[in-house]
Amino acid sequence: MRIPARSVCTAIRDDIVAGVYERGSRLTEELLARRYGVSRVPVREALRTLEAEGFVVTRRHAGACVAEPTEQEAADLLEMRMLLEPLGAARAAQRRTEAHLKVLRGLVRLGQERARRGSSEDLRSLGGWFHETLAQSSGSPALTSTLGQLRHKIAWMYSVEAPANPAESWTEHGAIVDAVARGDSDRARAITALHTERAMSAHRLRFPGGDRAERVRTSQHPVNTAGLRH
Repeated sequence: MRIPARSVCTAIRDDIVAGVYERGSRLTEELLARRYGVSRVPVREALRTLEAEGFVVTRRHAGACVAEPTEQEAADLLEMRMLLEPLGAARAAQRRTEAHLKVLRGLVRLGQERARRGSSEDLRSLGGWFHETLAQSSGSPALTSTLGQLRHKIAWMYSVEAPANPAESWTEHGAIVDAVARGDSDRARAITALHTERAMSAHRLRFPGGDRAERVRTSQHPVNTAGLRH
């Protein structure tokens, strides 16, 4: 069975975001291939993709290494997301399908229910799925891909404080979906802009040696091969 490079790329990216690999550390093809149980070919392809995304840099005499973004680069990511999330919502109001609406409404119902129960971990996952689905509803693969990369990189560079009032956050999600369902792109853009600005204020920059460095770096991250053909 040949593991596709995109699966290897996802596994390496997830481990970078999780802090398994420290910023600036080397990423050798041989060790990565052994860790994920693949040949060096998909690892090489994955590293090229991750370099294009900004997670990896190639250094002379060192090869591929985990990138070390500056504070300004991290701040730019938040600004980009605050510009692109509202654009995605406006496009979703024009291009969403009934299937998109069904998923978005289901996520809002679950989010509101979990908010009442105080299930913070569930809310984090549901929030990620909501924004990913909203981006997909834009009908723009390029915008969806860009927002996905932004979310991954922001999660790598920032810790996020839990909202003081999660129910209010999910009320905003519901308002976004209502605007998208009505095809009101201006309102979808405006509500999403306010929601994103509020969410960004809860982000705190991670620094080397901070809480992320304390995580266990030896945990295994197998490549998900479900659905691959033998």
